[in-house]
Amino acid sequence: MTVTKHITARVALLLTGAGAAMCISPDACAQELNCVVEVNAQQVESGYKNTFETLKTSMAEYLNENQWTNTTFSPNERIDCRIFLTVGEYDGDRVKGDLQVQLSRPVYNSTYTTTLFNFRDSKVEFDYKDGDPLTFTENSFENNLTALLNYYAYLFLAIDFDSFSPLGGQPYFDKAATVVQMAQSSGEVGWRTFEDTKNRSAVLSAYTDANMAPIRQMLYDYHRRGLDEMVTSPDKGRAKITESLKAIEEVYDVAPMSVALSIFRDSKLDELVNIYSKAPQTERDEVYKLLEPIYPTDRERLAKIKNPEQK
Repeated sequence: MTVTKHITARVALLLTGAGAAMCISPDACAQELNCVVEVNAQQVESGYKNTFETLKTSMAEYLNENQWTNTTFSPNERIDCRIFLTVGEYDGDRVKGDLQVQLSRPVYNSTYTTTLFNFRDSKVEFDYKDGDPLTFTENSFENNLTALLNYYAYLFLAIDFDSFSPLGGQPYFDKAATVVQMAQSSGEVGWRTFEDTKNRSAVLSAYTDANMAPIRQMLYDYHRRGLDEMVTSPDKGRAKITESLKAIEEVYDVAPMSVALSIFRDSKLDELVNIYSKAPQTERDEVYKLLEPIYPTDRERLAKIKNPEQK
């Protein structure tokens, strides 16, 4: 399936509500995620190499072979994502490290892929010994590893669906919230509200709290009405992206420390340099003026928006 057909099918499916259709049989529904999993355990003694190879395989199978929704996906419509686990410590079957998680989607009628979500989860801990099965249970807390994978699977779905249809990801944000609520009772790190301004609870709140509503609308306006339009109408699509960026300013005004701002920076600043490389100077100045107070430590990158010729 071409990228054009991919986007067309997804948009039609979401906007017509067909995404809620039940699958007649498991074989009729392709799984939703195409997730590349990497595990770097170089900081751990080499005797555990096989353990972490098995872990990598198990994580990939869990994410890519479970059925996360009732939506029918063809194999080429799967959502592209990546999880990179860096293991810092392995002691008594306890894994400690961090996760770099990324989500992307194709842009209409092009070969370009845009990053929707880029985040480093720095407080990852779970118990695992070689050969432990990973069993999916939706309504109970099985263990912290499966809770982590469930959380990010639902978050990927929620953000991706939001980018195709206004607030289209709500069912999956709700499922991610259920995972967080169950995990908070486990005592594991990274889940508790107010424990950390950049933990998993904070990331979920960055998309679901009422005062963060502009972020979710921006997901749709920036991607569906902006990037997807740029191939056929560059000026029109770019103008919609420019308008959508006001959401970042709104969020900054009410929550200047929100993790949503750093997620946007890590996902989009470099892309914006390319988007505005052929924009009129007035438009480049407008975007620079909006973003510079929010990201003062990124002035060098932002300056390339204002002046694309700058090295």
